[in-house]
Amino acid sequence: MSRRALRRLRGEQRGQEGPGLGELGLDPGPEHAHLWRIPSPGCPCSLSLCLQIPAEESEDEPAAGEERPDTRLSEQDTAGGSQEGSKDRSKEGAVTQEPDGDGQREGQEQPDQMLATSNKPRKKKKKRKTKKNSAGETVEDNDLEDIDSLLERIEDPRLAPQSQGGITTDSRPLLYVEHRNLNPENELKRYFGARAVLGDQRPRQRQRQYVRSMWLTAPKNTWPRYSKTGITMQLLDTRRGVQHFTFEHHREYQQVQFKFLDAVESMDPNNIVLLLQMNPYHVDSLLQLSDVCRMQEDQEMARDLIERALYSLECAFHPVFSLTSGTCRLDYRRPENRAFFLALFKHLMFLEKRGCPRTALEFCKLILSLDPENDPLCVLLLIDFLSLRAREYTFLTRLFQEWESHRNLSQLPNFAFSVPLAYFFLSQQEERPELERSQARERAARLIQLALIMFPSVLMPLLDHCSVQPDARVASHPFFGLNAQISQSPALNQLTSLYVGRTHALWKDTAVMAWLEPHVHEVLRMVEARDALVQEAEHKRKIRYQSAPRNIYRHIILSEMKEATAALPLEVTSQPVMGFDPLPPLDSIVSYTRPERTSHPSNESTLSLFFRSLLPNFNLQGDIRHDGDDEAGAAQDLNQGVNRLMAAMRDMLANIQFQEPPRDDNPEGDGDWD
Repeated sequence: MSRRALRRLRGEQRGQEGPGLGELGLDPGPEHAHLWRIPSPGCPCSLSLCLQIPAEESEDEPAAGEERPDTRLSEQDTAGGSQEGSKDRSKEGAVTQEPDGDGQREGQEQPDQMLATSNKPRKKKKKRKTKKNSAGETVEDNDLEDIDSLLERIEDPRLAPQSQGGITTDSRPLLYVEHRNLNPENELKRYFGARAVLGDQRPRQRQRQYVRSMWLTAPKNTWPRYSKTGITMQLLDTRRGVQHFTFEHHREYQQVQFKFLDAVESMDPNNIVLLLQMNPYHVDSLLQLSDVCRMQEDQEMARDLIERALYSLECAFHPVFSLTSGTCRLDYRRPENRAFFLALFKHLMFLEKRGCPRTALEFCKLILSLDPENDPLCVLLLIDFLSLRAREYTFLTRLFQEWESHRNLSQLPNFAFSVPLAYFFLSQQEERPELERSQARERAARLIQLALIMFPSVLMPLLDHCSVQPDARVASHPFFGLNAQISQSPALNQLTSLYVGRTHALWKDTAVMAWLEPHVHEVLRMVEARDALVQEAEHKRKIRYQSAPRNIYRHIILSEMKEATAALPLEVTSQPVMGFDPLPPLDSIVSYTRPERTSHPSNESTLSLFFRSLLPNFNLQGDIRHDGDDEAGAAQDLNQGVNRLMAAMRDMLANIQFQEPPRDDNPEGDGDWD
């Protein structure tokens, strides 16, 4: 039996017969690789030494007089047995080197050597696993390391740079977005493994039609074929290294947009479905229909429609528009740009519910980078929650340190409570240095006391949601009692209700409650001692939080938190809110307007108004001709109006259904009336 057959039976690969030079400690290094010659068929050196020739020389550059690979394969089939037999007789594992003979011997062995090398099939480069030598160092032979291990090594907090204060920092921009974190499958693979996530998707990819590769979402086979929708992106200007873009609607897309507004006013979702059948990538229709599906508990279809809207918008990106740089801006005041903000926000909400908080955090950073000054969707009320859920405590603390000076993040209840909670979680990580952990504990203690002093109305609802009964001193003290919730302004009540309803699950941990308890008693001691901080915080609460800005109302509506939605003012709840454009800015920049609809004539008869109330599309007058001299045309219009009236009456009579009177199930009853 040949050696190749033996290798197949054993399940070995070529090059695994003996130990390599690196394992024997005899690796000559790249500068001496040319000293190792190609052995002849009778050479006693091991096969492992023969495989130490550089890959470029043994694979890509055939020797002089060497035949092509197909010729060598054919010759090996006929005369390969003797060659394999000579290899079997060689001493495997030997590390001695045969000295060179005289020139005559070399001349005799040269044809045999050329024949052996020509009969040898060309080797293919294979990916080999990393091996470790006796010193524990990784040895890589031009192979590709596992991607997951590389990512884990990059994300290792011990390898990250540290600031002078000991807290880990990052040299990249704060709102830097990574492409790999925009794909939820990468996060699910880290949790459950690639086999559980992908399943049987790999064989199907061979039969899938060609689609563009996207960063925001992955196109699906079930989606309609994409064609240009009439949306483009233009670069407006560049100021101080920041590029300002805007989406634009072409004329054909504007016509579809007008039809969509008519479908929304009809209050019939079927009209939107019909519009999407003709224009499957109309963004506002996808957003509005997604809300309808979500209300009908069809979460899968609602998420699919949002992903299709993102795909349509990404296909319209400008060539220089970057998702990761953090220097590209979109103005929310332009109606064409609002669909992108809303699609990203709704997509990250679906990702958070799906169990992908790290991916949702990356989308949240992307939304914030598009307009960090105005923050039209107020994602600052959400980014702390996603950071805690994704365990990105370092990012949250860095955001607080860099933006506190000019954004006053400590005046938002969510940052006032989430940042000390992040420091507490950092202090619990044993892999961090002790100095860094002690500093995190000190900052957590100081910030949580300031948060309790500034927002005392958060504590009792938070304990109630966590099903924790406070002690008698805390429950009976007026500083944290019911008076603290009643005395605060409606705007502050909305912020606190939003935070408690969203993040209460993060405070249910026993260790967190044990850490919170002594700080609550310390705050009560400061209140009883009439500390200056307590008086200053009370003064700030009375002056600030008089009314919430419009972007906070927009965020509460999109978040759909029951605790916060119930606290919305009447001027917000009384006006209609559309899912494709909730609470549009009052200073919108309108590039095109919807044409005015033709108003119905006011000199209609009572009968005509009655039929119009039944049939909104009915028009007795028809298209009245304004030429008063054309009496024949006027008579024809009158005849057409009468014909339409008769047709409408026939349709109405045909749709009338008479209900049969209820039958008496007990005809033999006494029939007495009360």
